[in-house]
Amino acid sequence: MKATIKKFEDKMTKSCAALDEELATIRAGRANPNVLNKIMVEYYGVPTPMQQVGNISVPEPRIIQINPWEKSLLKSIEKAIQVSDLGINPTNDGTCIRLVFPELTEERRKDLSKDVKKKGEAAKVAIRNIRRDANDTLKKMEKATEITEDERKEGEEKIQKLTDKYIEKVDKSVEVKTKEIMTV
Repeated sequence: MKATIKKFEDKMTKSCAALDEELATIRAGRANPNVLNKIMVEYYGVPTPMQQVGNISVPEPRIIQINPWEKSLLKSIEKAIQVSDLGINPTNDGTCIRLVFPELTEERRKDLSKDVKKKGEAAKVAIRNIRRDANDTLKKMEKATEITEDERKEGEEKIQKLTDKYIEKVDKSVEVKTKEIMTV
């Protein structure tokens, strides 16, 4: 039974990690290289993650600079950024690409914090679904006489405690990101 509970705890951990990765790609007030994580660049006909085609740095709080390993990639990187949902026009100076992040408006901050809350709710739903699956598994194990009724109830209590713990983690992540977005 411990292995079963551990398996479901791992799934909950992965849900929290996935939320944290998603939240990292949402830009707050400062330039954060993580906003480029999902952008793929056409490199010799193969879609390649932005981090693998050049050096990404943040020389100033509102600027991300991308220095490609090969100058021939400048156009591909520029195109990849333009077709992405970043909403920022890249500046190509012939040697590197700069992304200048404008100050977020109050309205945009509110929209972003709503988006963060939605992602947090989705993560909570995923965790609750994992709890339901875990409880179903325990009930099946009891039916198959692999565990007793007391063991099932004990297992369900452990799963509930894990669920509470991970939902609290999700709330904390959402709270931290919302605070970061709303800070001017």
